[in-house]
Amino acid sequence: MGGCIGSQRDNGPPSGESSDVTGMVQHVSVGRNQPLKPEKPKWKSDVPLTESQLRSKRDEFWDTAPAFDGRKEIWDALKAASYALETGDHSLAQAIVDGASISLPHGTLMDCYDELGNRYQLPHYVLSAPANLIEDTSESETPPDTDANPSPGVEQPIRFRLSNLSHDIKLAVSSTDTVLKIKKRIAELEVGVEPHRQRWFYAGRLLNDKLRIEDTRIPKNHVVQVIVAAAKQEAGEAE
Repeated sequence: MGGCIGSQRDNGPPSGESSDVTGMVQHVSVGRNQPLKPEKPKWKSDVPLTESQLRSKRDEFWDTAPAFDGRKEIWDALKAASYALETGDHSLAQAIVDGASISLPHGTLMDCYDELGNRYQLPHYVLSAPANLIEDTSESETPPDTDANPSPGVEQPIRFRLSNLSHDIKLAVSSTDTVLKIKKRIAELEVGVEPHRQRWFYAGRLLNDKLRIEDTRIPKNHVVQVIVAAAKQEAGEAE
Protein backbone atom coordinates (compact mmCIF):
# COMPACT_ATOMS: atom_id res chain seq x y z
CA MET A 1 0.00 0.00 0.00
CA GLY A 2 1.13 3.51 -0.64
CA GLY A 3 1.68 6.07 2.03
CA CYS A 4 -0.08 9.32 2.72
CA ILE A 5 0.59 12.00 0.12
CA GLY A 6 2.67 14.90 1.33
CA SER A 7 0.98 18.25 1.55
CA GLN A 8 3.51 19.84 -0.81
CA ARG A 9 2.77 17.50 -3.70
CA ASP A 10 -0.26 17.72 -5.92
CA ASN A 11 0.44 15.36 -8.79
CA GLY A 12 -2.36 13.60 -10.62
CA PRO A 13 -2.70 9.80 -10.35
CA PRO A 14 0.27 8.16 -12.11
CA SER A 15 -0.14 5.62 -14.87
CA GLY A 16 0.97 2.00 -14.52
CA GLU A 17 -0.14 -0.50 -11.93
CA SER A 18 3.14 -0.50 -10.10
CA SER A 19 2.95 3.21 -9.33
CA ASP A 20 -0.67 3.53 -8.18
CA VAL A 21 -1.40 6.12 -5.54
CA THR A 22 -3.08 4.36 -2.67
CA GLY A 23 -2.69 6.78 0.04
CA MET A 24 -4.53 9.41 0.29
CA VAL A 25 -5.78 12.65 1.52
CA GLN A 26 -4.46 16.15 1.51
CA HIS A 27 -6.08 19.52 1.89
CA VAL A 28 -6.12 21.34 -1.43
CA SER A 29 -8.49 23.68 -3.16
CA VAL A 30 -11.23 21.85 -5.05
CA GLY A 31 -11.51 22.61 -8.75
CA ARG A 32 -14.56 22.56 -10.93
CA ASN A 33 -16.78 19.55 -10.40
CA GLN A 34 -17.40 17.21 -13.34
CA PRO A 35 -19.99 14.43 -13.83
CA LEU A 36 -18.67 10.94 -13.23
CA LYS A 37 -17.41 9.44 -16.47
CA PRO A 38 -18.81 5.95 -17.25
CA GLU A 39 -15.53 4.76 -18.74
CA LYS A 40 -13.46 2.44 -16.56
CA PRO A 41 -9.66 2.72 -16.53
CA LYS A 42 -7.82 0.21 -18.70
CA TRP A 43 -4.61 -1.18 -17.27
CA LYS A 44 -2.36 -4.23 -17.21
CA SER A 45 -0.91 -5.80 -14.09
CA ASP A 46 2.84 -6.37 -13.86
CA VAL A 47 2.00 -9.93 -12.82
CA PRO A 48 -1.24 -11.56 -14.11
CA LEU A 49 -3.88 -11.71 -11.39
CA THR A 50 -6.75 -14.10 -10.76
CA GLU A 51 -10.13 -12.72 -9.73
CA SER A 52 -9.61 -13.86 -6.14
CA GLN A 53 -6.18 -12.18 -6.03
CA LEU A 54 -7.68 -8.98 -7.43
CA ARG A 55 -10.44 -9.06 -4.83
CA SER A 56 -7.88 -9.62 -2.07
CA LYS A 57 -5.87 -6.65 -3.36
CA ARG A 58 -8.99 -4.49 -3.27
CA ASP A 59 -9.96 -5.66 0.20
CA GLU A 60 -6.50 -4.74 1.44
CA PHE A 61 -6.86 -1.26 -0.01
CA TRP A 62 -10.31 -0.61 1.49
CA ASP A 63 -9.21 -2.01 4.87
CA THR A 64 -6.16 0.25 5.10
CA ALA A 65 -6.99 3.39 3.11
CA PRO A 66 -9.36 4.96 5.69
CA ALA A 67 -6.69 4.52 8.37
CA PHE A 68 -4.45 7.13 6.73
CA ASP A 69 -6.73 10.14 6.75
CA GLY A 70 -10.07 11.37 5.54
CA ARG A 71 -13.62 10.73 6.66
CA LYS A 72 -14.96 7.18 7.03
CA GLU A 73 -18.33 8.04 5.51
CA ILE A 74 -16.61 9.34 2.38
CA TRP A 75 -14.47 6.19 2.09
CA ASP A 76 -17.65 4.09 2.46
CA ALA A 77 -19.36 6.11 -0.26
CA LEU A 78 -16.35 5.80 -2.57
CA LYS A 79 -16.29 2.05 -2.00
CA ALA A 80 -19.97 1.70 -2.89
CA ALA A 81 -19.59 3.97 -5.93
CA SER A 82 -16.57 1.95 -7.10
CA TYR A 83 -18.52 -1.30 -7.02
CA ALA A 84 -21.45 0.31 -8.83
CA LEU A 85 -19.22 1.79 -11.53
CA GLU A 86 -17.32 -1.46 -12.11
CA THR A 87 -20.53 -3.42 -12.52
CA GLY A 88 -21.90 -0.94 -15.06
CA ASP A 89 -24.43 0.88 -12.87
CA HIS A 90 -23.23 4.39 -13.69
CA SER A 91 -26.43 6.10 -12.49
CA LEU A 92 -26.14 4.48 -9.04
CA ALA A 93 -22.46 5.45 -8.81
CA GLN A 94 -23.30 9.06 -9.71
CA ALA A 95 -26.12 9.11 -7.16
CA ILE A 96 -23.78 7.86 -4.42
CA VAL A 97 -21.18 10.49 -5.31
CA ASP A 98 -23.77 13.27 -5.34
CA GLY A 99 -25.34 12.09 -2.08
CA ALA A 100 -21.97 12.23 -0.32
CA SER A 101 -21.14 15.68 -1.80
CA ILE A 102 -18.00 14.34 -3.46
CA SER A 103 -16.42 16.59 -6.11
CA LEU A 104 -14.75 15.14 -9.20
CA PRO A 105 -12.51 17.75 -10.91
CA HIS A 106 -11.61 15.25 -13.64
CA GLY A 107 -14.81 13.20 -13.67
CA THR A 108 -13.11 10.17 -12.12
CA LEU A 109 -12.95 8.49 -8.71
CA MET A 110 -9.19 8.26 -9.08
CA ASP A 111 -8.96 11.88 -7.93
CA CYS A 112 -11.78 13.43 -5.90
CA TYR A 113 -12.57 15.64 -2.90
CA ASP A 114 -15.09 15.87 -0.10
CA GLU A 115 -16.91 19.08 0.77
CA LEU A 116 -14.17 20.04 3.26
CA GLY A 117 -11.52 19.94 0.54
CA ASN A 118 -9.91 16.65 1.62
CA ARG A 119 -8.43 14.79 -1.32
CA TYR A 120 -9.04 11.07 -1.99
CA GLN A 121 -7.25 9.10 -4.70
CA LEU A 122 -8.28 5.59 -5.72
CA PRO A 123 -5.98 3.22 -7.60
CA HIS A 124 -7.32 1.89 -10.89
CA TYR A 125 -7.39 -1.71 -9.65
CA VAL A 126 -10.39 -0.94 -7.43
CA LEU A 127 -12.32 0.45 -10.42
CA SER A 128 -11.68 -2.22 -13.06
CA ALA A 129 -9.97 -5.54 -13.67
CA PRO A 130 -6.66 -5.73 -15.54
CA ALA A 131 -6.50 -6.68 -19.21
CA ASN A 132 -4.42 -9.73 -18.25
CA LEU A 133 -6.85 -11.12 -15.65
CA ILE A 134 -6.56 -14.92 -15.65
CA GLU A 135 -9.07 -17.64 -14.93
CA ASP A 136 -9.67 -18.57 -11.33
CA THR A 137 -11.37 -21.98 -11.19
CA SER A 138 -12.36 -21.53 -7.57
CA GLU A 139 -14.32 -18.37 -8.40
CA SER A 140 -17.21 -20.29 -9.96
CA GLU A 141 -17.63 -22.33 -6.82
CA THR A 142 -19.94 -21.06 -4.12
CA PRO A 143 -18.29 -20.79 -0.68
CA PRO A 144 -19.49 -23.36 1.86
CA ASP A 145 -22.54 -22.33 3.81
CA THR A 146 -21.51 -22.04 7.45
CA ASP A 147 -25.16 -21.86 8.50
CA ALA A 148 -26.04 -25.51 7.80
CA ASN A 149 -27.87 -26.01 11.09
CA PRO A 150 -29.34 -22.65 12.04
CA SER A 151 -31.24 -22.14 15.25
CA PRO A 152 -34.80 -20.83 14.96
CA GLY A 153 -34.91 -17.09 14.44
CA VAL A 154 -37.37 -14.26 14.06
CA GLU A 155 -38.82 -13.87 10.57
CA GLN A 156 -38.80 -10.44 8.97
CA PRO A 157 -39.39 -9.03 5.46
CA ILE A 158 -36.52 -7.32 3.62
CA ARG A 159 -36.47 -5.78 0.14
CA PHE A 160 -33.51 -6.31 -2.18
CA ARG A 161 -32.79 -3.82 -4.97
CA LEU A 162 -30.65 -5.57 -7.59
CA SER A 163 -28.61 -3.40 -9.96
CA ASN A 164 -29.66 -5.50 -12.98
CA LEU A 165 -33.41 -5.43 -12.29
CA SER A 166 -36.06 -2.74 -12.59
CA HIS A 167 -38.01 -4.06 -9.60
CA ASP A 168 -37.29 -4.97 -5.99
CA ILE A 169 -37.33 -8.50 -4.60
CA LYS A 170 -39.08 -8.89 -1.26
CA LEU A 171 -38.19 -11.92 0.88
CA ALA A 172 -39.17 -13.10 4.31
CA VAL A 173 -35.90 -14.02 6.00
CA SER A 174 -34.96 -15.40 9.37
CA SER A 175 -32.84 -13.33 11.74
CA THR A 176 -30.44 -16.28 11.98
CA ASP A 177 -30.01 -16.65 8.20
CA THR A 178 -26.59 -15.74 6.86
CA VAL A 179 -26.08 -13.28 4.02
CA LEU A 180 -24.78 -16.18 1.91
CA LYS A 181 -27.92 -18.23 2.51
CA ILE A 182 -30.14 -15.38 1.30
CA LYS A 183 -27.86 -14.81 -1.70
CA LYS A 184 -28.53 -18.44 -2.68
CA ARG A 185 -32.28 -17.84 -2.41
CA ILE A 186 -32.01 -14.80 -4.67
CA ALA A 187 -29.97 -16.87 -7.15
CA GLU A 188 -32.79 -19.42 -7.26
CA LEU A 189 -35.30 -16.68 -8.08
CA GLU A 190 -33.22 -14.75 -10.63
CA VAL A 191 -31.25 -16.56 -13.34
CA GLY A 192 -27.70 -15.30 -13.74
CA VAL A 193 -27.38 -13.82 -10.25
CA GLU A 194 -25.03 -16.35 -8.67
CA PRO A 195 -24.07 -15.72 -5.02
CA HIS A 196 -20.43 -14.92 -5.80
CA ARG A 197 -21.56 -12.13 -8.16
CA GLN A 198 -23.71 -10.38 -5.53
CA ARG A 199 -22.34 -7.50 -3.43
CA TRP A 200 -24.70 -6.37 -0.66
CA PHE A 201 -24.65 -2.83 0.72
CA TYR A 202 -26.69 -1.39 3.56
CA ALA A 203 -26.17 2.11 5.00
CA GLY A 204 -23.00 2.42 2.92
CA ARG A 205 -21.50 -0.77 4.40
CA LEU A 206 -20.51 -3.90 2.48
CA LEU A 207 -22.08 -6.98 4.09
CA ASN A 208 -19.95 -10.13 4.01
CA ASP A 209 -21.32 -13.64 3.49
CA LYS A 210 -20.82 -14.86 7.06
CA LEU A 211 -22.95 -12.16 8.69
CA ARG A 212 -26.32 -13.18 10.06
CA ILE A 213 -29.29 -10.97 9.31
CA GLU A 214 -29.59 -10.11 13.02
CA ASP A 215 -25.99 -8.86 12.96
CA THR A 216 -26.64 -6.54 10.02
CA ARG A 217 -29.30 -4.65 12.02
CA ILE A 218 -31.48 -4.17 8.97
CA PRO A 219 -35.00 -3.09 10.07
CA LYS A 220 -38.10 -4.71 8.61
CA ASN A 221 -38.97 -3.71 5.02
CA HIS A 222 -35.75 -1.75 4.57
CA VAL A 223 -33.91 -1.95 1.25
CA VAL A 224 -30.58 -3.71 0.71
CA GLN A 225 -28.66 -2.55 -2.38
CA VAL A 226 -27.37 -5.55 -4.34
CA ILE A 227 -24.77 -4.83 -7.00
CA VAL A 228 -24.57 -7.71 -9.46
CA ALA A 229 -21.24 -8.11 -11.22
CA ALA A 230 -21.36 -9.02 -14.90
CA ALA A 231 -19.75 -12.36 -15.69
CA LYS A 232 -16.28 -11.82 -17.18
CA GLN A 233 -17.40 -8.36 -18.26
CA GLU A 234 -13.88 -7.09 -18.75
CA ALA A 235 -13.00 -9.68 -21.41
CA GLY A 236 -14.02 -7.42 -24.24
CA GLU A 237 -12.24 -4.40 -22.79
CA ALA A 238 -8.80 -5.96 -22.99
CA GLU A 239 -8.65 -5.28 -26.72
